[in-house]
Amino acid sequence: MTLYKWRREARINGTATPGDGRESEQWSSEDKFLIVMETYAMNENALSEYCRKKGLYPEQIEAWREACLHANARQTAESKELKTELREEKKRSKSLERDLRRKEKALAETVALLILQKKVQAIWGEPEDE
Repeated sequence: MTLYKWRREARINGTATPGDGRESEQWSSEDKFLIVMETYAMNENALSEYCRKKGLYPEQIEAWREACLHANARQTAESKELKTELREEKKRSKSLERDLRRKEKALAETVALLILQKKVQAIWGEPEDE
């Protein structure tokens, strides 16, 4: 329990506290981000020493750094894609609504013609066969 409390307190203070017997690739994204933040300003020698202490490879940290840097780019691309899809769906919706209005008008006209035809037949009767 004490170790768990220490880890939780360190995480609250912004220190990367991975562990729990998991490998570095299984760490949470929060821990990976904190390690990237800790090592961002380090030179190559300091980074190598940090990696030896933590049991990491500099390539892992570089990959995590790239993932952090490009995380917002993916979100921006996704939002652009969603906007494009939304615009296309709005166009499609307008087109469908236009077709629906046209068909409703045609249906109303047909109903009016049928009613008029029945009224004509009621007034003048059935047409006689010649």
